[in-house]
Amino acid sequence: MGSGKSTALDALTRLGALTLSTDAVVHGLYEQQHVLDEVTGRWGVEVAPGGVADRAAIARMAFADADERAWLESLLWPLVGSEVASFRERSLDHDPTPRAAVVETPLLFEAGMDGIYDATIAVIADEELRRLRAESRGHASADERHARQLTQQEKAQRATFVVVNDGTAEQMESELALILDQLAS
Repeated sequence: MGSGKSTALDALTRLGALTLSTDAVVHGLYEQQHVLDEVTGRWGVEVAPGGVADRAAIARMAFADADERAWLESLLWPLVGSEVASFRERSLDHDPTPRAAVVETPLLFEAGMDGIYDATIAVIADEELRRLRAESRGHASADERHARQLTQQEKAQRATFVVVNDGTAEQMESELALILDQLAS
């Protein structure tokens, strides 16, 4: 959270990659009645006032306890995985052929999903900068969420490519263009 994944995804789209945000997939899942029924059955209607998912309320419930987070992950991750597989299939038939098919996956390594990709890019940033960015976007319990994730260094060690997002969006886009060039060769 706060490292610049969404900014990187936007840049990759501009650079000719076909992209998918798993955050957007999750937001879409919360609009599906069966997911809403599961979530409200677990945590009550206060997490979906008026039948609309309150993602902040869901996050508070999920991040308050490891068992609750595991429950939500067990509900969502298979559905997200199915959408990622469908995206991959669609990307193979896409016309024109994209420079790459890129999936933004915030908990890629934590979910053990890195093995399904040909390459991975870790977008990392200074911890204080990440915290400030997350808080400026209203993410409650940012420190608690970060504590449950791999460190930036661990993600960088596991990734095929690393982009340090401590400069401008244009600088990051230039780095990403170089990565796409390397993937194409």
